[in-house]
Amino acid sequence: MSEALPDRTLEVCVVGAGAAGLWAAAQAAQGCRDVWLLEKTLRIGSKILASGGTRCNLTTTLGPRDAAALFGKQAARFLAPAFAALPPAKVREHFHRLGVPTITEPELEKVFPRSQRARDVRDALLVDARNRGVRVVSDCPVRAVRPVSDGFELQLPGRALRCRRVLLCPGGKSYPKTGTTGDGYSWLSQLGLKLLPRVPALVPLTSAAGWVRALSGIALQACEARLLDASGRELGRRRRPLLFTHHGLSGPAAMDLSVHVARGAGQRFELAVDMFPETTAESLSTALIGAAGRRGGGKLSQVLELLAPEPLPRRLVAALAQQAGLPGPQAELSQLRRDTRKRLLGQLKGLRVQVEGTLGFRKAEVTAGGLALQEVERKTMECKKYPGLYVFGEILDLAGPIGGLNFQAAFATGHLAGLAAGRR
Repeated sequence: MSEALPDRTLEVCVVGAGAAGLWAAAQAAQGCRDVWLLEKTLRIGSKILASGGTRCNLTTTLGPRDAAALFGKQAARFLAPAFAALPPAKVREHFHRLGVPTITEPELEKVFPRSQRARDVRDALLVDARNRGVRVVSDCPVRAVRPVSDGFELQLPGRALRCRRVLLCPGGKSYPKTGTTGDGYSWLSQLGLKLLPRVPALVPLTSAAGWVRALSGIALQACEARLLDASGRELGRRRRPLLFTHHGLSGPAAMDLSVHVARGAGQRFELAVDMFPETTAESLSTALIGAAGRRGGGKLSQVLELLAPEPLPRRLVAALAQQAGLPGPQAELSQLRRDTRKRLLGQLKGLRVQVEGTLGFRKAEVTAGGLALQEVERKTMECKKYPGLYVFGEILDLAGPIGGLNFQAAFATGHLAGLAAGRR
C-alpha cells in the first residue's frame, strides 16, 4: 500500500526503492522518525525480483577485502569502509533475522535465499523498512533535484517536495524494463558533479561467427576465458562457467569481461577459451602425444573424453576440430603433422571466438560508470559539494563481477548512507 505525501518539508527522502534504497531507508529510520521512500514505478524492488533468474544472489561468501578487491583497486579503496561496516557475513545474518535463511553455492561464492525466491528477499526488506516507520510511496517519479535554503527540493509531477536530507539511489541504466532508465544522471549533471561515461556491464557478448552460434546451448563449467584486444593484449580473465548462445557468448566468464567490450565499442576483441585451465600447455602436449601412440585410442574424440576435465559435447569437439584444421572428431592424432597437432593444442588451450559487441543495457545486469567516486565521502556516502545529499548504489562508478557482489555493494553503501542521514 502506498502512502500519500504530506504538504510539508520532510526530514529524509530516499529516492529509489531498490536494494540500496530499501536498506538505506530502514537504517535511516533508526535515528529519524520522518523517513520517506519514493519509487517511480508501481512495483517496489523490481530489479531484486528479476535478479539471479528470480532466485536473487544476494551477497557473496567472500570476506570483505576479497569481495571489494573484485571491483578494482580504486573502487576497493572506496568500498573498504562500507564493506567493513556491513561485510557479506552480516548481510546474511540480517536476512536470517528477517526470516530469510540462506544457502551457498561455494564453488562460485554465491549466496541465495534458501527458498530460491527473490520475492522473499524483496518482501523482507520492504517489511523491515515499514516496521521501522518508513513511509513508502510508489508511482512517484522524481524529475529533478535542486538545493534550497533548508535542504533540497524534489520536482515531482505537478508539485515540488522539500526535504532536509535526500538519499539518491535511483539505479543505473541496466535492465530498463524494471524502471532503471538512468534518470539520476541528469540530476547529478545539473548539480555540476563529475560523471564518467556509462556503459552496460555483466551483459552477454555478441559474435557473428556462424560456428559459435551453432554451438548455442552448450555450457562449459570448467574453463577459463581471456579477453584480448586487436593487438592481442589481455584485458582480463575469469575462470567461470561459459555459455554459447544464438547471439554469441553468455555466462559469468563472458559477462564478467563484457565491460571492456562495452567501453571499446567498435573495436575488435577475441575471447580465448581454455578448456584445460588446470593443465599447462606442455603437460597437455605430452598427454596428446602419449594418447596418439596408443593402439585404437588415438582419435580426437576418444582422447578428449579421457583428458578433458568435463565431458565435451560432440558439437564442441567438431568445432574444435574444424578450427584446428582437422578433418573431424574422428581424426587420428597419430597421423597428424606436428604443426597440426600444435594448432590443436592452441585451440584446446585458447579457442578463439571473435567478439563484436554486447547486447547493451536492455540485457545488462549493472551499469559501469556513473558518479565519480571522488565526489562522495566514502564513510558516509554524503556528497562533498552538497551536505545533506547522499548518493550510493548503482548510480556510483561501481561495477563488480557476477556473484552477489553488486547487491553487496548496494546494501553496504546504503547502510552507511542511511545511518549517516538518520543521525543528522
